[in-house]
Amino acid sequence: MTHSLGPTSKLIPIPILLATGVGFTACDPQSAQDLPVVQTEASLRPIQTCAELETFLEDTAVQEMRVDLEAWNRGGFWFDVPEAGGDLAAGAPNAGRDDSAPSDFTTTNTQVEGVDEADFMKNDGTRILVLSGRSLYLVRSWPPQDLAVSERLELDGWPLEMFLDEDGRAIVFSSWWPEIDAQGDVACGPWGCGVSRSFTRVTVIDTTDDLLSVERETFLPGSYVSSRRIGSSVRVVLRENLGRPSGLRYWPENFQGDPSTDRDAFEAAMAELKAENERLIRAQSLSDWIPQAFMRVGGTDRNLDRPCTSFHRPTASSRLGLTTVATLDLGQTTPSLNQISVLGEVGEIYASAESLYLASPHWWWWPEEGQTTHTYIHKLDIRDPSRARYAGSGGVPGYLHNQFSMDEHLGFLRIATTAETWRTEATTGWRRETSNRVTVLGNANGQLIEVGSVTGLAEGEQIQSARFVGHRGFIVTFEQIDPLFTLDLGNPFAPRVIGELKVPGFSSYIHPLDADHLLTIGVDLPEPDANGQVDWSQRAMKLTVFDVGDFANPTEKFVQRVGTAHGWSEAGWNHKAFNWFGARKMLAIPFADYLPASSDPWGSFVSDLRMFEVDVDDGIRFRGTLDLADLFVTSRYDRWSWRWSPWVRRSVMADDYVYAISDAGVRVADMRNPTAPIATARFDPVRD
Repeated sequence: MTHSLGPTSKLIPIPILLATGVGFTACDPQSAQDLPVVQTEASLRPIQTCAELETFLEDTAVQEMRVDLEAWNRGGFWFDVPEAGGDLAAGAPNAGRDDSAPSDFTTTNTQVEGVDEADFMKNDGTRILVLSGRSLYLVRSWPPQDLAVSERLELDGWPLEMFLDEDGRAIVFSSWWPEIDAQGDVACGPWGCGVSRSFTRVTVIDTTDDLLSVERETFLPGSYVSSRRIGSSVRVVLRENLGRPSGLRYWPENFQGDPSTDRDAFEAAMAELKAENERLIRAQSLSDWIPQAFMRVGGTDRNLDRPCTSFHRPTASSRLGLTTVATLDLGQTTPSLNQISVLGEVGEIYASAESLYLASPHWWWWPEEGQTTHTYIHKLDIRDPSRARYAGSGGVPGYLHNQFSMDEHLGFLRIATTAETWRTEATTGWRRETSNRVTVLGNANGQLIEVGSVTGLAEGEQIQSARFVGHRGFIVTFEQIDPLFTLDLGNPFAPRVIGELKVPGFSSYIHPLDADHLLTIGVDLPEPDANGQVDWSQRAMKLTVFDVGDFANPTEKFVQRVGTAHGWSEAGWNHKAFNWFGARKMLAIPFADYLPASSDPWGSFVSDLRMFEVDVDDGIRFRGTLDLADLFVTSRYDRWSWRWSPWVRRSVMADDYVYAISDAGVRVADMRNPTAPIATARFDPVRD
């Protein structure tokens, strides 16, 4: 019998104490033995009934509420473990196309070949689609001299990212709030609309014939986290805002005394408050906790089945939350949606062609001497394009820097983490110790088991970037000097460090150029002085070519500093802004800087696209800039969708041409002379 979410009668929950440490007792956590321990054999257990699902949600919510309130009794604070949250699509050859299209062009820079990642801009060689404010713009980009906006479609909610598939369909992900439909206009910005419960609106749009026509929309409960596309199969990762009851309070309003002196009265008031909060939590029905997903076709809404058996609960400690992976198979004649949900937090995600991994931080209720951060990894099998299936779980010490900290190769997951251990200290209260490692996990009977590891990398530092390419790995850590480690991962049971190179500064993104060279972006800093201090006024962004042909002795072959001490590039932390065109040996990065002060703040602000020719034999040469300053300086810049927009944020290169993309529009130039624009397609300023 299949149980589904819907209006339910109130169920009387029975508290469950699990041997794994995730169960809850009736008392508050007062001592070390109450703390949840790290699970060496973590797993996800499928929910069997709706009653079990409701009980788990209520028990977890009650425990968190008690933990939060107990902080007042302790007179201290607690901390959360930091979240996480060949190999590249450098160019898309199109030899079979005629002269009406470029012979080669760049697409979104992704981590894994064949696994597309959503972005606010997509292109197919002749057209560029851009989300700006609440509109989707279709820009005809080829031939370059005819660059122009062909079509604009205004979307409900707040558009975030999209895909453009091989059939010319745009799949747009937007934040959407039911209160807006019910109440009319609600003040919104890029960070939300100040309403209680959000949905992710998935809009499928036909873009053929340069027209934008909505085919259907799916409304998924929760906030958009990330997504991946493999062919017709789209996976959406959501962080759901569970419907906690209104009226929960975290301070006893009927207590008027001083908690430090009137302890008995304060604790009595707190006990009364906890009891009232628990009553409110347990009075909720399951439909109050978890909203219903639905699909809209031709103006008609249809609820989508969400059986309680699609939920999984962790055996390890995690904060109350709900992470859902929704699969939309656009290749089916009848639109379909399949969801699998994990009752816990989500950090970083990573997807290969066969697997999707969710990283979830272990939750310590209280800080204790010697606690070390820990991350659980849950693996989903995504070989079936219509659904994702749970395949196993494991864990590693530490936390992940970003998605590049994970990589799957020949069935093994390699994962780079920074482990933090907290120590008490008389002067500062807490002292953080860090250590870095690479762990290899193998899947055996539903468990992700450690089969090999490299530990003790750069004690006292933390990982700034990681990249795995086949059987090789590259790790960059930083405190004051940047060590680049090269690792041999050919034997997953015995990974080992092969080489190490120390240079000032650090690399924040690593991009393989060929078998022997890496191109990185990061921060350049001078050497520390005799006292170990670094002059940060001399910092700058930098591009570096590393020669790793001699794997045991990597070298810094070429370095190019970019901008002033105030400069930065989104490509430094977002790989989608890093645009490498191997066919032309050209790199384009968006860049922003502040020049010496002027009376006009926009006169000192610089945002442009910077072009570099990169040759592993001849070095890095700056080729010029392409900016759109006239578009936003002369417009009402306070009406754009981001606070400092419209920065130049993305680029496309096609044959000998480069396109700079921002909220204000798209501009094209010959990449050999980028300072001389050929054509510009302007967007409308965002309106409330």
